[in-house]
Amino acid sequence: MDYSIGEFSKLTGLGIHTLRYYEHEGLIIPERNTSNRRRYSDKDLAWINFIKRLKETGMPIREIKRYAALRAVGETTLNERLEMLLQHRQALSQQITQLQEHQTKLDDKIEYYRQKMAPK
Repeated sequence: MDYSIGEFSKLTGLGIHTLRYYEHEGLIIPERNTSNRRRYSDKDLAWINFIKRLKETGMPIREIKRYAALRAVGETTLNERLEMLLQHRQALSQQITQLQEHQTKLDDKIEYYRQKMAPK
């Protein structure tokens, strides 16, 4: 299936301006129809959803651009892409651990206040 930029915007939850920015930055290259209008495919949808996931997990745009450039080269860059994802996963795991530690400290403080406020 293929989608206009408006349809694709609704499907992805990204604004038209953002999609054009991603195209300008080389993150996505939609096909063009005979009227030179952008047409997005299901493959583009899967790719954009992956980009969104990388962004939502804290990967900087410059790294996403690097990943996209490697992807565009093809299978000869599989090792580099794997390494990027492994590094990103490691950073994400560290963030999760740190957030869990913060949550534990907050839980301790909440419990402290509950005990202080409990009727005696």
